[in-house]
Amino acid sequence: MSAAAAQLSPDPALTDFLLAHQLAEPGETAHWSPLAGGVSSDLWRVDLPGRSVCVKRALARLRVAADWQAPVSRNAYEWAWMQFASRYRPDSVPELLAHDPAAGLFAMAYLSAEHHPVWKTQLLSGDVRLATATAVGDLLATLHAASAGDAGLAAEFATDDNFHALRIEPYLLATAAAHPELGDTLRGLADRTAMTHLALVHGDVSPKNILVGPSGPVLLDAECAWYGDPAFDLAFCVNHLLLKSLVVAGRRTDLLRSAHALAEAYLGRVDWELLTTLERRAASLLPALLLARVDGKSPVEYLTDDGHRLFVRAVASTLLRAPAATVADVLDAWGTALKVLDEPAGDRPN
Repeated sequence: MSAAAAQLSPDPALTDFLLAHQLAEPGETAHWSPLAGGVSSDLWRVDLPGRSVCVKRALARLRVAADWQAPVSRNAYEWAWMQFASRYRPDSVPELLAHDPAAGLFAMAYLSAEHHPVWKTQLLSGDVRLATATAVGDLLATLHAASAGDAGLAAEFATDDNFHALRIEPYLLATAAAHPELGDTLRGLADRTAMTHLALVHGDVSPKNILVGPSGPVLLDAECAWYGDPAFDLAFCVNHLLLKSLVVAGRRTDLLRSAHALAEAYLGRVDWELLTTLERRAASLLPALLLARVDGKSPVEYLTDDGHRLFVRAVASTLLRAPAATVADVLDAWGTALKVLDEPAGDRPN
């Protein structure tokens, strides 16, 4: 790799990583472009002659307003999760190229937006497709089923400390601190989630981490990978569809249908535990995660309207005080509240 190319690298160690793993040749021109999207890692597209790769490095301190730190060892667990997923659904993750666990670095194939658009971008633009939501639910259930009851995976992904730092504390416990009146409920959900170890969890199944590929969804950003409660993944993803229904007003019905479709596809394949038991956990986690994306350490950036944030607080608080038995019940409660929100002020009941 040439001296000029090295100057384009944000860190000489990254150039050394490519050379050491023969992803680049000495003297080759390389151009590094930072990629947007995450708060927990640096991500680059590296253009080399005739090819492109993606390089990811975990950050010790996440890019949020609150003080949120996490061990960079999570990069190795992300790599391991992607290796697991590729064994059962090869098209569900990018091709894996090289890994340096000591440096918290790995490289994978770069997937262009032309052929692999980001699901979040599609949804916020109003491009809402039930088939995509159904495929995501099916993929999640496939991976959870493949990992359920696997003692080897349970030992490999005994990442309770990582999951606490990345999910339990910033989402559930930070929200409990912000809402003392709901503190016991939220801390109870945090404890239950932390103590449930049934399947391999991705931990960040968000539309920003899902590419819509020609062969189905492609999952990214498995830094939170943990052998724990599969209900968390289901609730985490459905949560995002509900939040987007507030800001993509013209597609609210379609977004709610997508949430139902995802949940139904997932729940229809649950065979590793009693379905009603898993669904109750997901249904009680869902309002907690809704509230966390307003008042936790990682609020969603697109909820800029005070009225929308108040709406989330009101609906989520009601559901936390009187938990629903099913995910469908949560979705119906959200849909009913949205109809009231859409009514002219003069038509609302006193």
